[in-house]
Amino acid sequence: MTKAVILGNHDAWNTRKFSGREKDAVQLQLECLGDEHVGYRRMDLPMLKLSIVGGRPFSCGGRPLFRKQLLKARYGVHDMDRSAERILQAAMGTPEDHSIIFLAHNGPTGLGANVDDICGRDWYVDGGDHGDPDLAHALAQLKEAASYSVPLVIFGHMHKQLASGNAFRKMIVVGNDNTIYLNGAIVPRVRPPALTAESEGTSRAFTVAEISNGTVEKIAETWISVIGDKTRLEEELILFSSPSRGSVHPSL
Repeated sequence: MTKAVILGNHDAWNTRKFSGREKDAVQLQLECLGDEHVGYRRMDLPMLKLSIVGGRPFSCGGRPLFRKQLLKARYGVHDMDRSAERILQAAMGTPEDHSIIFLAHNGPTGLGANVDDICGRDWYVDGGDHGDPDLAHALAQLKEAASYSVPLVIFGHMHKQLASGNAFRKMIVVGNDNTIYLNGAIVPRVRPPALTAESEGTSRAFTVAEISNGTVEKIAETWISVIGDKTRLEEELILFSSPSRGSVHPSL
């Protein structure tokens, strides 16, 4: 099964070696993932006419460049401008008949600064936009420079449950150009089963996007019960469905 992966901030917390002569945790992860890690890279899927473009790996959100020494040593990235260039370079070679899905650890700036916005800073009362400026810049430049279709930008990092513990984050935004921004950071992803007589095993969260001919048809937060080698859909929350289905969805 084909998969695309991008490493996040917790995958680089304890990295201290950058020479390549001695393998650190990041190097071991990158070697394990191989071409499936799309940080600053593109994965083309010709059969689906889709390309996956990766944002900046190891992002921690906000304007400072997190793990600058690591990014400089491994990717030649020393500031946000160079990071945006790397993302844009990966996207610009996309085959003309492909749609592009961006995959990043954290979402772009520009999607709201309220505490409960999709990339809003929820550990300060006044909130703040905690998105990645390099990703926002690369997306804007790509849309100005080329006629690529970008139906979906997927990310996580900013947890659904807010730091206060008694409210939830907006997990989806539809931009004015119909690009959908999707946050999939449901934490924890594994929970005990519902308290019913039949319950056993665990329930696990998946955010599922259905795409047809380059158009997003449906996005849902799903909980799947896992009992031995058997799975069952336990709960589904529809986050988005195409206008043809008559669903209301959030916009920006």
